[in-house]
Amino acid sequence: MKAVITVVGKDKIGIIYHVTSVLFEYDVNILDINQTIMEDLFTMVMLVDTSKAPVSFEQIQKKLDEKGQELGLSIRIQHEGIFKAMHEL
Repeated sequence: MKAVITVVGKDKIGIIYHVTSVLFEYDVNILDINQTIMEDLFTMVMLVDTSKAPVSFEQIQKKLDEKGQELGLSIRIQHEGIFKAMHEL
């Protein structure tokens, strides 16, 4: 199953490392990634494949939320279909 992860917050060293380490821990594959820094605002969007994860989508979601709180970032994961439906005109 594919999902979209968004990360937004004040730029700091190690954001990509911390987020991708969670994905590595749960065997989530990054299919595409785009990140940019606007002044001191870090933004990243990833398309990922969660089909090999040994845990539920909700557990991945919980761990990413915890990591976001720890780092002072907004980290959200949504099923790809829901993400696309929310952004259609």
